[in-house]
Amino acid sequence: MEQSDIIWEVKKDAIRRMVKSGKRSDGRTGDEYRKIEFIEGYIPKSPGSCLIKMGNTQVLVGVKADVGEPYDDSPGRGNLSTSCELSPLASPDFSVGPPGEMSIEIARVVDRGIRESKMIDMDKLCITEGKEVWTLMVDIHVLDHDGNLTDAASMAAVKALSNAYLPKYEDGKVLYTKQGENVPVKEQPVSCSFVKIDETNILDPVLEEEKVMDAQITIVTTSKGEICAIQKSGSGTYSREEIEGMVDKAIERGKEIRKNYW
Repeated sequence: MEQSDIIWEVKKDAIRRMVKSGKRSDGRTGDEYRKIEFIEGYIPKSPGSCLIKMGNTQVLVGVKADVGEPYDDSPGRGNLSTSCELSPLASPDFSVGPPGEMSIEIARVVDRGIRESKMIDMDKLCITEGKEVWTLMVDIHVLDHDGNLTDAASMAAVKALSNAYLPKYEDGKVLYTKQGENVPVKEQPVSCSFVKIDETNILDPVLEEEKVMDAQITIVTTSKGEICAIQKSGSGTYSREEIEGMVDKAIERGKEIRKNYW
């Protein structure tokens, strides 16, 4: 075993002991978020954008809007498309190429939270039923990876959409240089991710905590305290009591995020 591997094994053991004792390397409690900062309108030419700094994790989300055809099963509703790019500059674990498993999972969880919370009034994105609707494209770009990319991406996406607008649409043409109506936002879902390390569940893990986790669960809630999305990964298991406790905490933290940042 190389020296670097030995050092990491020692570090993993230290992280596990610290979490078990109710402590974390950055001084937080187990159910506390890192410092969060939102910078809205980060991309001047985008109709909606937001950069989030969650500790040392940084994620940039841009929103674009274009006119296209509706899906056959929803002729009177707009479309939503969410993608995630993991840049090699953000982490040595990321590489250039087609979207990988992590990228796809982040995009799906963010997309599901937006859809299932009914955040956007998709009916109002219809221009001509069966022919023309607005398509919202949410592009997630991870700039610096230090854990909990899902919550960072979700919160930045919600912020970007909440302040986004549609371009002008006149005479069958999209005028990208002219501002039209605001994106019809009805809800503000909040994503809360927990990781399980041995028998302890902690909120908003940093990268080192993610690397020693046994399982992870993300819970997205609405302003009414309802669960609109949930995603579990990892080989570890949860008891019913653990899940109920994390749901309660996700609802509580969701209210705090909306009060302090929305």
